[in-house]
Amino acid sequence: MSAVMTGSVRNAGQARPAWDPWLLGCTYALLVLGTIMVYSASIAYADREMHNDAYFLIRHVGYTTVSLILMAFVMRTRARWWEKSGPYLLLLGIASLVVVLVPGLSAHVNGSSRWIKLGIVNLQPSEFMKLFMVVYVAGYLVRKQETLKNFTQGIVIVSLVVAVIGALLLLEPDMGSLVVITVTVFAMLFLGGVRFWHFMVVLALGMGGMVLLTIISPYRMGRVTSFLDPWADPFNTGFQLVQALIAFGRGEWFGVGLGGSVQKLFYLPAAHTDFVFAVMAEELGLVAVLAVMALFGIIVVRAFVIARQAEEAGLLYGARLAQGLGLLIGNQAMINMGVNMGLLPTKGLTLPFMSYGGSSMLVSCITVGLLLLIGRETRAGGWGKSA
Repeated sequence: MSAVMTGSVRNAGQARPAWDPWLLGCTYALLVLGTIMVYSASIAYADREMHNDAYFLIRHVGYTTVSLILMAFVMRTRARWWEKSGPYLLLLGIASLVVVLVPGLSAHVNGSSRWIKLGIVNLQPSEFMKLFMVVYVAGYLVRKQETLKNFTQGIVIVSLVVAVIGALLLLEPDMGSLVVITVTVFAMLFLGGVRFWHFMVVLALGMGGMVLLTIISPYRMGRVTSFLDPWADPFNTGFQLVQALIAFGRGEWFGVGLGGSVQKLFYLPAAHTDFVFAVMAEELGLVAVLAVMALFGIIVVRAFVIARQAEEAGLLYGARLAQGLGLLIGNQAMINMGVNMGLLPTKGLTLPFMSYGGSSMLVSCITVGLLLLIGRETRAGGWGKSA
């Protein structure tokens, strides 16, 4: 385990690999397992709705293939380019969140307008906004490192940006993406060196705002109350969570067997997207649940190891970006798994690398590509050198 934590244990005379093997290995393991589970979770629904039991599998494999190609491209870019592009990517992300609210341009699914129609596929801007925000904030922390102790420069400006993005996300509505962005950005600010009391003041205001937004919205309030006691209304507001909990209960230690899930047979909504983790728990059991948690844990640990190595090498932007990327993956995975297990209110978030969804898969693989890029440039000793 120490090799995972430090990456420093190697046989004498063995060359250090160009790409982080732990990061790549865990990513590939999650992608393979996710492909298997998407097919298993979607087969009955695809057969009934699309008259092709492999419909979602084919599209998922296509999304994964394109994402891996894009990851390979990102791995060979330069971190300096991402640093300079941060403000432009932020503006692009905000513009896309505005476009998704324009009638006729967006796809309306289950009461939400979160997707832009692009012919045979839909693009979900909020997924890209998470990544763009991390890229932007990492650059901001580097540019403003001398003034981060100042309240306005250190935390207020970024808070205002988050507020603008949050307002657009709430119009979709997409509370889950707002939570991920907010938690990730403020954790980055804390690690970046803002004053503790500045951080606590804004954190308190942010939490108070989210509580207020929940109270004044019957939709969000219903989700919270159904989370607190899903069995009070198991056939309406608590239905999704009750079915997920049944899936976990049926799985026990080693599951009912691959393909043997009952909950995916039109009981558990979004079985191949938001709740693929619950289907996996039912079919493969607690052992698989713990294994997936461990894989995500290793990815997050490797991200912070890469960040530490980058900072030691004097590559401050790479360090801040790696921290943000690790937080992004970890937060979204933790929230999705928490929702599936009934530990958090339903948020409508995918599980990175595993859930069906092209936008989520693209962003997840780009995130890993950026981490691998930072690791390569850190080993090369500078921005302008190649591995």
